[in-house]
Amino acid sequence: MARIKGGLNAKKKHNRVLKLAKGFRGARSKQYRTAKQAVMRALTASFAGRRQKKRDFRKLWIVRINAAARMNDISYSKLMYGLKLANIDINRKMLSEIAIADPEGFKNLVDAAKAKLA
Repeated sequence: MARIKGGLNAKKKHNRVLKLAKGFRGARSKQYRTAKQAVMRALTASFAGRRQKKRDFRKLWIVRINAAARMNDISYSKLMYGLKLANIDINRKMLSEIAIADPEGFKNLVDAAKAKLA
């Protein structure tokens, strides 16, 4: 039986890695061995980055809510506690959107929280 050389499959594997390394600087985008290392590292970082993005957005929403709350003479922590006591179940993403798009509606939520705190 004739021997089958693995050149075609190796070439496909190399091209797959080099395609992922497109845009990397220097040898990292040209040479398979260094490209493979760079791609493995980049994929690891992208996995971590997807987790980090969720944390960053939550931080952003909290900053926005705090800024809007302080314009209505209440701190972020007191606002969130007041909303919890008032059984107003709203997540931080929607609360920050309300604070930006509908200041009157946000004021009503603040008033409800202040009433429960007093």
